[in-house]
Amino acid sequence: MRFRLIGIASAALILSAAPSFAQNTPAVERGMKVFADQKCSLCHSVAGKGNPKGALEEGVAKLSATEIREWLVNPQAMRDKTGADRKPAMKAFASLPKDDLDALTAYLLSLKKK
Repeated sequence: MRFRLIGIASAALILSAAPSFAQNTPAVERGMKVFADQKCSLCHSVAGKGNPKGALEEGVAKLSATEIREWLVNPQAMRDKTGADRKPAMKAFASLPKDDLDALTAYLLSLKKK
């Protein structure tokens, strides 16, 4: 009986998480497009593609969604806050539409190693 309850609880957890993942998929895909359109790979890499000096998987693993968004809209403040000194300094993407910033943030969050 105990194993059956564990199996039922596990299945419920998986099924409840599925809609959340499915809802994020379009945002992540849009974020990938924004990443490409903004030519982020000139300075950053994802899965070994792009500039290897700026591998993002390692960097975003330590950041919250709020911190990622702040890097996008106000990178100078984040450089000052973290003591980052990579050259050239990251440009601000504050003029991107909110939906694009949300999507790019979702994409970058999706890079976190599970």
